[in-house]
Amino acid sequence: MDELVAQVRHVLNQAGFEVVGGIDRRMSGLQVSETPAGVLVAWATSDGFTALAADQPGGDCGDGMRVAVQAAVSCLMTSLGYSAMGRPNGDIIVLVKDGDAG
Repeated sequence: MDELVAQVRHVLNQAGFEVVGGIDRRMSGLQVSETPAGVLVAWATSDGFTALAADQPGGDCGDGMRVAVQAAVSCLMTSLGYSAMGRPNGDIIVLVKDGDAG
């Protein structure tokens, strides 16, 4: 599974995403870590972004950004042959490709 984590990190970096360490919601950026189902990709916002998003008229733009990030990561991973599942909280699970489980 370590290889899949490394592959996902590499793909996200090559696409221009800022990938930070493992899952730590206090650090902002995309966070990649192993999970029993595959690889968990989570996006944590900075305090500055959270404050800015809350100040915008018409609702919380942070939810819209979370949906956009989830869609971009999911699209990238599926275009490369991975299966990606979005979770209600905005996280993504990248599943092992067929034949890559070993």
